[in-house]
Amino acid sequence: MAERRATPVREYWKIAETADRQPAPFYRDSPSRDPNLVVVTSQRITLGRDYDLDDRRQSQTDAILADLLHRNPQDVAVPPVEGVAGGGTSYGWNDGDTHDLNHLKWPIDPTEIPTRDLVHVWCMPSTANVGSQEMPRHFEPINLLAARNERESVQLAIRPKVSWGGSGVAGTVQVQCSDLCSPSGDRLIVGKSLLLRRVVPILGVPDALVPLNLPVGQINLFPGETSTLWISVDVPSAQPPGQYEGEILITAIKTDAGSPAQSLNKVEKHQLYKELKGCLDIVDPIDGTPLDEVVERLKSTTISLRRILLSPSFSEFSSENESADVMEEDAISSLSLRLKLNLTVWEFVLPETPSLPAVFGVSDTVIEDRFGVKHGTDEWYEALDKHFKWLLQYRISPYFCKWADGMRVLTYTCPWPADHPKSDEYFSDPRLAAYAVPYKQVVSGSDAGKDFLQKQVEILRTKNHWRKAYLYLWDEPLNLEQYDSLRNMASDIRAYAPDARILTTYYCGPNDAPLAPTPFEAFVKVPCFLRPHNQIYCTSEWVLGNREDLVKDITAELQPENGEEWWTYVCMGPADPHPNWHLGMRGTQHRAVMWRVWKEGGTGFLYWGANCYEKATVASAEIKFRHGLPPGDGVLYYPGEAFSTNEPVASLRLERILSGLQDIEYLRLYASRYGRDEATALLDRMGVYFGPERYTHEHMPIDAMRGQIFNSCR
Repeated sequence: MAERRATPVREYWKIAETADRQPAPFYRDSPSRDPNLVVVTSQRITLGRDYDLDDRRQSQTDAILADLLHRNPQDVAVPPVEGVAGGGTSYGWNDGDTHDLNHLKWPIDPTEIPTRDLVHVWCMPSTANVGSQEMPRHFEPINLLAARNERESVQLAIRPKVSWGGSGVAGTVQVQCSDLCSPSGDRLIVGKSLLLRRVVPILGVPDALVPLNLPVGQINLFPGETSTLWISVDVPSAQPPGQYEGEILITAIKTDAGSPAQSLNKVEKHQLYKELKGCLDIVDPIDGTPLDEVVERLKSTTISLRRILLSPSFSEFSSENESADVMEEDAISSLSLRLKLNLTVWEFVLPETPSLPAVFGVSDTVIEDRFGVKHGTDEWYEALDKHFKWLLQYRISPYFCKWADGMRVLTYTCPWPADHPKSDEYFSDPRLAAYAVPYKQVVSGSDAGKDFLQKQVEILRTKNHWRKAYLYLWDEPLNLEQYDSLRNMASDIRAYAPDARILTTYYCGPNDAPLAPTPFEAFVKVPCFLRPHNQIYCTSEWVLGNREDLVKDITAELQPENGEEWWTYVCMGPADPHPNWHLGMRGTQHRAVMWRVWKEGGTGFLYWGANCYEKATVASAEIKFRHGLPPGDGVLYYPGEAFSTNEPVASLRLERILSGLQDIEYLRLYASRYGRDEATALLDRMGVYFGPERYTHEHMPIDAMRGQIFNSCR
């Protein structure tokens, strides 16, 4: 078999410019379809023929390829493979642009060389799946547009040109961020509004977003691999609109592998974390505290901090001269690669309460098993509370759940009973668009019994937030027995709460009592079968396939004038190329789930599980997806302990879900000015979404649509 080597596209552009030709795009003939690579073999250079080119560009391409075949193979630079044909890194290596590296002396000292000579840095949109073999692109400033109360994200890719580190590491770079400032002095603060996270692959696919220390963090780079940072800007609702500018500094640094600070093990890190957290707990809060007590707290904190600073972990810094530190920082910054970050904040404010209720399940048993908390204990309540509050930032309405036999499901948004102060705190939170009421007691106690739910509902019905309430009793009933059980449960509830909303997920009618001649017709007739016991009909997107016209058949059976709603959900299906949230799908495919909801006219959305990975009894255990499910299905965030952090770690897919929900707010704004039909037509006109098998694979149409709404509605 002929040897294959991947060659950077820029080499061909250089050759094309020399030959006074305009090159056509090149693609690698592999499933990843990386637009920056062609495939070079010892016999030929091939273009990915599955991409359509017009005759003129095809002839130009063929001419360039023919020209390349007659050149000396040494004229074409290829990135070395570690340990193969001299591709080791002990003397440094590069993946192109060799003319820029002629002045380097070996071994390399990063404190004497501009960082731009050591690394490639470029930006990628939030919808790009940036793999380890992503090749460099042009270095350009970052320009973002965001509404107030919106999160907008972009990716920063870094790839080493040479090695200056050791022990298998190409080198280490320090990443430093400044606040984003407007000409009038308004700021978006690093660590609060501006966040950086490292993109970590799961099953080889970029997905986990691990927090990076701010305002200064470090990442290790590996030979021949691209590392990626996820940059997010959260714009507060009250942030003054205008232009904001900031800077990201990337600096190649030396690392001392033997220093205590670099060799802290997990136990030492945890101990250091507890000590620092203890200092914070002592001094915060102090509002309303007597002055003498505040002084005593500060003295205690000072003693603790001094002990920490004099510990072996920081011994390397204890004798350093402060002025030398400043000089060293100045010298480093002069060598840094500086990336401008520009943000336009416009007047529109995304509503605090999401317009589309998106309810996502969180398995309480997974939390109990992995974090070792016993059901009903203080630690259990604390763990659930932490997950609930963390998930609210993603414009989703979490509910906790556990399944029983026959797919009967116990769902609840608040673990505390309705008469507990926490209940009002949860349900009155404006970020919560909908909440699940449990049909039986979550934590067993003296109040357990048949009248438990009635007592809870009687309390909740007196609250303003009752309009958010729903009861999710059964997950995907399949036969007449299950449908009848559901109807009986709903009938009992509505006897004392006629305004209660019952939600049911389903993808078929009862299979042992056909409601119509064909399966789809039986599916469409489910509302007639469940009425008046059900109000929210939540159907699988899998049923529709690519037939969006079938939506009219489903919605025609509903009675919105009687409070009936149509929600949708995805789970194992639909599969590629339809929108879903499986690992490895395109970024626009993840985001398109909400475009589909908008176009089809759904009034809510449900997802079965956000943390349903395989059982583990140690918080830091390896994360494994459940057998039999598509990778990523039911898992949208990870336990932080598996990545040496104490906060949940979001997936890249969860961030794209947030972006999709924000897109719906943009489309609602446009519809408020020009009508829903025009807003739906905008998705088509801007080339964003046509249907479940036809939507953009590129990010540019998304930005174009957002810009169009920005210009039309400001």
